[in-house]
Amino acid sequence: MTAPHRHTIGVTRRELLQVGYSGLLGLGLANAATAAPRKKPKSLIIVFLTGAASHLETWDPKPDAPAEIRGELGAIQTRTPGLLACEAMPKLAARSDKFAVVRSLAHRENNHLVATHHVLTGHQQPGAFFDKVASRDDFPNYAAGRSYFHKPPEGTPGGVNLPTYLQEGPLLWPGQYAGFLGPNHDPMQVTADPNKPDFRIDNLRPAAGMDVDQLRDRVALLDAVNAQQRWLAESAETKKLSDQQHQAVSVLTSGAVARAFEIDREPAAVRDKYGRHAFGQSILMARRLVEAGVPVVQANMGRVQNWDTHGNNFKRMKDELLPPTDRGVAALIDDLGDRGMLDDTLVMVLGEFGRTPKVDSKTAGRDHWASCFCGLFAGAGVRPGQVIGRSDKSGGYPVTTPYSPDDIGATVYSVLGVDPTAEVRDRLNRPVQLNRGRVITPLFDGRSE
Repeated sequence: MTAPHRHTIGVTRRELLQVGYSGLLGLGLANAATAAPRKKPKSLIIVFLTGAASHLETWDPKPDAPAEIRGELGAIQTRTPGLLACEAMPKLAARSDKFAVVRSLAHRENNHLVATHHVLTGHQQPGAFFDKVASRDDFPNYAAGRSYFHKPPEGTPGGVNLPTYLQEGPLLWPGQYAGFLGPNHDPMQVTADPNKPDFRIDNLRPAAGMDVDQLRDRVALLDAVNAQQRWLAESAETKKLSDQQHQAVSVLTSGAVARAFEIDREPAAVRDKYGRHAFGQSILMARRLVEAGVPVVQANMGRVQNWDTHGNNFKRMKDELLPPTDRGVAALIDDLGDRGMLDDTLVMVLGEFGRTPKVDSKTAGRDHWASCFCGLFAGAGVRPGQVIGRSDKSGGYPVTTPYSPDDIGATVYSVLGVDPTAEVRDRLNRPVQLNRGRVITPLFDGRSE
């Protein structure tokens, strides 16, 4: 009798067939990704004001307008000629020479879900209707689009979203995923507050008692099972699981991204500068992840719809929303500059639309308004210290060239080293143009249109 065939890690064929996939790794990495001035692809940090910040209480205040438009918060001068800021953003106002503001963003979607898809993918949602939830028919977000054309190094996800998941009840926000590009290009979703003392990403750590060598042995075992059980390898869902398991192992064994999540390694003084709150520490985490090689990071400022100020707009903006964002983004711009990272990192701060020019007198709130809103852009070749675009006297509509989310997408993809007009394939294998916008060229050449 011949001896049973043994694999490189000392397991017999019979044992392999008995093991299957269950419990092989003891870890997971849900929704892990596979994976510009065109000279060199750059990175992207999106500080997303989910729910939509009021443009009149950020970068387009109207101090000379009637009270029902002006609102309750004052305006302050910035270091940029022609640009006022809300009084609750003194740190960013003092640093306006390091970034540009576009005040003429506009589109037509006043629904949170549909508008979020548009802003975070650079394309209108296919078959959009009120509260259309995420699906695999959606367009890919920027992390997925970049991953499709530029696969990141082994052990690095194509993107990370943190620290909140954009979902409310049955409503799952589109724009967080790879859409029709498939789950292998989905960004990693982190739902943990990095400001908490016990913050940790458990699915980036080996199971208790398992070292890296043991982990590699389990990967070899997994590969052996795949080779022996061809029917499993031919299953699309099994291949998806296997790819995600291998990506998890790559992150663990490479170490760079895993270490980036160890925010307690950061000097206390740096953490203090960003602010010891979820907003500031999430923005700091975004910087750490980009520094570790993650090409696209989205930091959501609060739970889904956090900036949806239909009521109590002025108090919430002044006391709760703007101060931590002001501190965190100001620290990020300083930090990226000090580390020599600003030239290679595009920072984008915006929500999915703006708020109504006229204040609701009963609720002291502002409602949805997609016809005009603002965005902050810094780094990656953006010409700082400029304001692009202008709205009318009430902040209702742009009176200069309007820029759509499609144009934001063209700009982002250009910075990430992806041709916005590139062709991708949808779920029916039909050719689809990735983006139909145009680059917001004044951001880079300073020439107003």
